[in-house]
Amino acid sequence: MGQRRPWEVEDGLWERIAPLLPVTERRIRYPGRKRLEERRVLNGILFVLYTGVPWEFLPQELGYGSGSTCWRRLRDWHRAGVWQALHELLLAELRAARQLDFSRAAVDGSHLRAMKGGAKTGPSPVDRGRSGSKHHVIVEAHGIPLAATLTGGNRHDATQLLPLVQAVPPVRGKRGRPRRRPTALYADRGYDYDSYRRELRGLGIRPVIARRGTEHGSGLGVHRWVVEAAFALLHWFRRLRTRWEIRDDLHEAFLTLGCAIICWRRLKTSAC
Repeated sequence: MGQRRPWEVEDGLWERIAPLLPVTERRIRYPGRKRLEERRVLNGILFVLYTGVPWEFLPQELGYGSGSTCWRRLRDWHRAGVWQALHELLLAELRAARQLDFSRAAVDGSHLRAMKGGAKTGPSPVDRGRSGSKHHVIVEAHGIPLAATLTGGNRHDATQLLPLVQAVPPVRGKRGRPRRRPTALYADRGYDYDSYRRELRGLGIRPVIARRGTEHGSGLGVHRWVVEAAFALLHWFRRLRTRWEIRDDLHEAFLTLGCAIICWRRLKTSAC
């Protein structure tokens, strides 16, 4: 038996994904071509996520189906909430394994070029006004992504602070109420607005945000570096380094799937 390719779904991950997939009944009359099995199609989706190859260039000899088949399943499974459900499931398992630390969280945004334009793109101020998007991520104390969102490249990071906090799902995994809010939230000078500090306090979160106009070396970097590390892990997936999708929902599907895979890797490491 050959060695498993890095983008192929491991048994443990597949055991978690399979129950989340919507069931598609085959028509009795005029059934058409037999539907390609879900695990092989998922391997094709992950191949595109890992390598960044265009859908039409997905190698047929790998047996993952056509690029159009994988594209449609990515779309349909995203609509069905599969990727978000997987991310929440893995977060709950990490919390049960005592691998999540809600004592603090960190947020930041990262630009990426949008080659074909589309929804949630805009002139990027850091790329000579070229069309771009932004990834916004909130991570817990160890750098595990709790939520990620997509906006146009011209959106200010601060405008996405509260939507990002609100995007954190209720994380189960322990007895009692699910955990959703960190105790403290760390952010750089781009988020330095007193109105946002007040709103965070209203949510029961202590804001720790660097002040504009002060010298660098605030000391917050010792806690904020984890969000930069999370971006490095996300952008290790070639499909997330540059946005090729015109449709924002497809890029968001890749973004959520990337967060889930990071959680899966951390879960495996904690079990060793």
